[in-house]
Amino acid sequence: MAFGPEELQRRRQERQQRQQQRQQQARQQQVMVKRLAIAGAVLVGVAILLFALSFASSGGESAPAQTEPTYATYETEPQGKETVIRFTAVGDLNVTDKVVDAGGPGLDFTNLFSDVMPLLADGDLTVVNLEGNLMGPPYGTSTCSAPSQMMQALAVAGVDMVQLANSRTISNGITGLNSTINTVRSVGLVPLGAYATEDDAEENGGYTMWEVKGVRVAVVAFTKGMDNMALPTGSEKCVNLLYNDYSSKYVDVNTEGITDILERVSKEEPDVTVAMVHWGSEFNDTHSKSQLEIRDLLLQNGVDVIIGSHPHYVQEIEFNASKGTLVAYSLGDFAGDGERMGTEYGIVLNVEITKNNETGATKVTGFHYEPIFITEGKDGLLRILRLDAAIGGYESDFLDKVSPEVYESMKNARERIEARVAPKED
Repeated sequence: MAFGPEELQRRRQERQQRQQQRQQQARQQQVMVKRLAIAGAVLVGVAILLFALSFASSGGESAPAQTEPTYATYETEPQGKETVIRFTAVGDLNVTDKVVDAGGPGLDFTNLFSDVMPLLADGDLTVVNLEGNLMGPPYGTSTCSAPSQMMQALAVAGVDMVQLANSRTISNGITGLNSTINTVRSVGLVPLGAYATEDDAEENGGYTMWEVKGVRVAVVAFTKGMDNMALPTGSEKCVNLLYNDYSSKYVDVNTEGITDILERVSKEEPDVTVAMVHWGSEFNDTHSKSQLEIRDLLLQNGVDVIIGSHPHYVQEIEFNASKGTLVAYSLGDFAGDGERMGTEYGIVLNVEITKNNETGATKVTGFHYEPIFITEGKDGLLRILRLDAAIGGYESDFLDKVSPEVYESMKNARERIEARVAPKED
């Protein structure tokens, strides 16, 4: 469905209002910090006295410091008997020469994302999987490095979180990882599944908590490996891993590490838990035995939604309405060269999560998806298009319609997406 100017403007305004609310909360927190600092200066003498008395009474032992996980909140007031939120996810954003070139000489990626911006902005929480690093030039395939302007464009388009636990997490070492994390945070996005140091990983607990319209959402991210690369000594916990043999065979499931993070999540008592998993095999539709073991392990330990990446193909979605759980094995590519058949299209997934404000019961109550298509515009630069809208534009003879060849490819892609999302049983 094509969005008219008024509808597009309405959605942009809603996203801007959410962002402004978050900024206002940040300013309020800054004011509170200043007030606390003043109060602390006035009461410093009393604090020292109380500490001395407490230390003496405890026999010289002090309690361990408590750390807080990453936490964000907006639109926290529930409305009515039920509250419904949408968790939106897209697949792999592959950092290649053609994807970087889509920004043009000025590295402006607005045109790359503009057509799918309504889909991204429509989610209450939106996540993308970044298959690359952010560490400055040279950019492109050889370095897997993307410009920071790409993240800025995603933030404007409505993305909230960036999954960093994937094949490219340490393509440029821990230095590249640190730079990527800092850049993601600098544009107001939240990194998932990877941490600058082991202390940072421990402090964050391996997960991120959000509160949206009164619904508490926990988000975790894991990867099967990092292109057969191993984490250096002293950084083993900087990435959430699905396997113990993550740099070789991918068969020994990291049960202890996975459950440890999920136990920490459970203590936060979230209403719903979402796991972003980089798993499976590239350009392959089958699921390994260990992959299914991981699926069951996650579901048995409190995960409600599993969203996969890495195969670059759209794969099936399993929705259990009675249990309120959903597993999307792979969303395909969000952005990439699209030169290999099956990688030129993907889906934007919207998961509907409903909370009963009287009982507190929360579950996945439905989902829908929007197919997208990667192609070149008339300027020769890549664009991500809403597939149905582009097909409709061609059939209505819109001025900026795609070529007949792309139109035929889009129709074929539409059929293949439907067959992949809901495959027929043998």
